[in-house]
Amino acid sequence: MLSKIMYATIYVTDQDRALAFYTERLGLQTRIDVTGPDGRFLTVGVPDSPVEIILWPHAASAGQPADAGEQAAPGPLILESDDLRKDFEILRDRGVTFEQSEPEEYPFGMRIEAVDPDGNRISLRQQRKP
Repeated sequence: MLSKIMYATIYVTDQDRALAFYTERLGLQTRIDVTGPDGRFLTVGVPDSPVEIILWPHAASAGQPADAGEQAAPGPLILESDDLRKDFEILRDRGVTFEQSEPEEYPFGMRIEAVDPDGNRISLRQQRKP
């Protein structure tokens, strides 16, 4: 029986640049950084979360479906915040690029989309409190 999600993969063109973005700007932690016969295996994660994100080297990739247009699909990574407005200010001050000027209200709560150096979208969300 399947029991948990271990890894999710984000394709990046430069692992060092991606590592700097995900740790120094987003505040994730480096979990694994080893070089083996298949290349560098590099993961990051949210503190206190068991899920790890693989930063896998690949040619410029998939951030959005080709026909997404103005109706953008969610990014490959969705991170939850307890205080999205506060986190947005911190991340913006660290140089994270956002697609909107501030978090937007939705029926489920708030959301804003960030973009990593390879164009991968990162959805930051805060659930509405009852």
